[in-house]
Amino acid sequence: MSDADLEREGDIAADFLEELLDIADLDGDIDIAVEGDRAAVEIIGGSVGHLVGRDGEVLDALQELTRLAVYRETGERSRLMLDVSGHRAQRRAELVAIAEAAIAEVRTGVESVALDPMTPFERKVVHDAVAEAGLSSSSDGSGSSRHVVISAALVAADD
Repeated sequence: MSDADLEREGDIAADFLEELLDIADLDGDIDIAVEGDRAAVEIIGGSVGHLVGRDGEVLDALQELTRLAVYRETGERSRLMLDVSGHRAQRRAELVAIAEAAIAEVRTGVESVALDPMTPFERKVVHDAVAEAGLSSSSDGSGSSRHVVISAALVAADD
């Protein structure tokens, strides 16, 4: 998908979210960016922290609604990432720290480390951190029990 397509996704998402904020009588600004291969939209300012919910549940639901709004306009499935007041950015930093601690443990000789259950977003962050460290990871379990297992098997480097 081109940057122009991703920017269009961000614009559609921003329009949807601005309308939603108006209906709910909430103050907040919308920030749009393209990060890698996806549009990234963040609601910032105002008192919008409650849009995160417990463990990000409201944020996840709002992200899905926003993706549906984009799909309705484009006919294409969106991988748009929504954040509210830096919640996902902060959680990403926490997850990288958790992954780094598990990576260090595996490097001391432990065969594998199983982490606590995580959402798909959280598992992806951990998988990316493990791959960057040159180790192997997999997702095990199902539903709300799905979690990442980090192992000492080295990932073959691309030449």
